[in-house]
Amino acid sequence: MGNFTGFIIILLIFAFLLRVDFIFYIIYVCIGVYGWSRWYTPRILKNLAIKRQFADHAFLGETVEVTLEVKNDNRLPVPWLEMSESMAVELAMGQTMNHVTALRTGETATFHYQVRGMRRGYYRLGPLRLNTGDLFGLIDEQNAYFRPDYLTVYPKITPLHRLGLSSRLPFGTVSSHQRLFEDPARPIGVRDFRSGDSLRQINWKVSAHTRNLVVKTLQPAISLETAICLNLYDKDYEHVFRHSTVEWAIEVAASMAAHLTSQRQPVGFFTNGIDPLQGHTEELQFDESSGRLLRLAESYAPAYPIPPRGGRAHLMKILERLARIESADTVKFEQWLPTAAVPLSWGVTIIIITPAADEVTCQALHQLVRKGLNPVLLVVRKNANFSQLKERGRRLGFNVYEVAEKRDFVTQLAQR
Repeated sequence: MGNFTGFIIILLIFAFLLRVDFIFYIIYVCIGVYGWSRWYTPRILKNLAIKRQFADHAFLGETVEVTLEVKNDNRLPVPWLEMSESMAVELAMGQTMNHVTALRTGETATFHYQVRGMRRGYYRLGPLRLNTGDLFGLIDEQNAYFRPDYLTVYPKITPLHRLGLSSRLPFGTVSSHQRLFEDPARPIGVRDFRSGDSLRQINWKVSAHTRNLVVKTLQPAISLETAICLNLYDKDYEHVFRHSTVEWAIEVAASMAAHLTSQRQPVGFFTNGIDPLQGHTEELQFDESSGRLLRLAESYAPAYPIPPRGGRAHLMKILERLARIESADTVKFEQWLPTAAVPLSWGVTIIIITPAADEVTCQALHQLVRKGLNPVLLVVRKNANFSQLKERGRRLGFNVYEVAEKRDFVTQLAQR
């Protein structure tokens, strides 16, 4: 602005001294351009329509395409527009999103970039910083921010056989002589068709072979709900391997939830860990380098329970919670578990996922057995005395399984 004023003053001096009309014309044009720039430039960013489109949920390792659309709703062109998208280091794939463009009236510019979720979490995409100005630099640059959006990266889901567990473990279903439902996954034979039988139960191949309508008979079963209880009490995890063991426990919980849902079993989720998104009344805080959601000190309360339900939509709700939860110094597991199990009905299977189990934990599970529940203990850390723990569980009425991470932590540390 100072240089422009000096330039006009010099032109005025020459115009008065030389009495040249053309110099006066240049002065009028310059003043008009300055006045126009001062009026129009601050209005440019107010009339831009911006959209950020992407799939806001992704599985671990999945690449997400992000599309930014910028439309000029001004009646005049935008001389130049600089855009810079803020991206998390853990998502960026080594790329940046910085562009400079010009927009005609009504024109839409589209930009694409990709992010990849390499670690579970709740991430921020953006904000998008916008800078613009006039062509001659007469007015200070104008800047604005377009709101951020959020991406949820689910934890890894692993088939049960890779966890060292059989997919035929009786989670959620027990045998019964009183048929409450017919499970097509449990056929035991055929019988002659009777009036009132569903056409869906007809075994057409056998009927064609015998030339007589026969229907499939199914093993009597009662479908029971399953609750996954994940211990994320900080002090129960060894300090050296805390992060890797916590992530493994969350992966086991996600895998169990996915398996049970695929078996059409109602499943719920309970944890004494914290959900950083729960109970926030202020603006969310994110780590500047990683882009992940930060937990606040006042949020040290166990996450709300998710009651057992069926269906894929319910599984997605559980996976969203597992994507965000963190271990914390909330309440001891053996103190929290009896309270968490209060709303569960008789016969519910409770899958306990914890890094270790001592005598106090085993007694807490025994109390659940006495209340008519069916606890199953999954230990996610190597235990030298696992055989003793398994025998103790058998005596107290529940099964114990070791689901320790396959890789040896000490070997990993030595290789580093």
